[in-house]
Amino acid sequence: MLWVKLIMDTFASLALATEPPTESLLLRKPYGRDKPLISRTMMKNILGHAVYQLTIIFTLLFVGELFFDIDSGRNAPLHSPPSEHYTIIFNTFVMMQLFNEINARKIHGERNVFDGIFSNPIFCTIVLGTFGIQIVIVQFGGKPFSCSPLSTEQWLWCLFVGVGELVWGQVIATIPTSQLKCLKEAGHGPGKDEMTDEELAEGEEEIDHAERELRRGQILWFRGLNRIQTQ
Repeated sequence: MLWVKLIMDTFASLALATEPPTESLLLRKPYGRDKPLISRTMMKNILGHAVYQLTIIFTLLFVGELFFDIDSGRNAPLHSPPSEHYTIIFNTFVMMQLFNEINARKIHGERNVFDGIFSNPIFCTIVLGTFGIQIVIVQFGGKPFSCSPLSTEQWLWCLFVGVGELVWGQVIATIPTSQLKCLKEAGHGPGKDEMTDEELAEGEEEIDHAERELRRGQILWFRGLNRIQTQ
């Protein structure tokens, strides 16, 4: 759980926060202060990738042992050794998050998610480093990490599902956000027309009080300057 937390929060934030600005970013208009915190495009990306990942995880959980012809880990005893079944689920989840970091580089419907990826060495280092540590955890982690070594075929299937995140990201980008009327924006602040008369009156009183305090502070400041000049 700690490793998953590091991948999804710490490492992903560090990798994406170091993306250099582009010309298209500078040409984009700023967001208004009354705009919602989570837009329809963000909701589309969040729900779209959640559907893909949950479908894969639940499929592996309930029928994964039949697909890979291995023992099921659902009914294993409490202190049993790590199972290949749950290791595949864990490895597949990490691979999906790893490739979804590449999708997260472009969040405004851009097609080429690899554009300028090599201009950010920190991003490349984090992605490759995470993949290398994941190999060590799965193949050599053993009981401390509750992992069982996987075969080459099982690794290829985990990578195949992870790469599917890139394909699924293109499918999500194809869906126009304007047609998703069912998605509601979240974090929308109250507009001017949504404020009551009492709130407006309270706001005016706060503004008047702030102006009086500002003027009082200016008077005291000028008095202090005059005293210094006199001395």
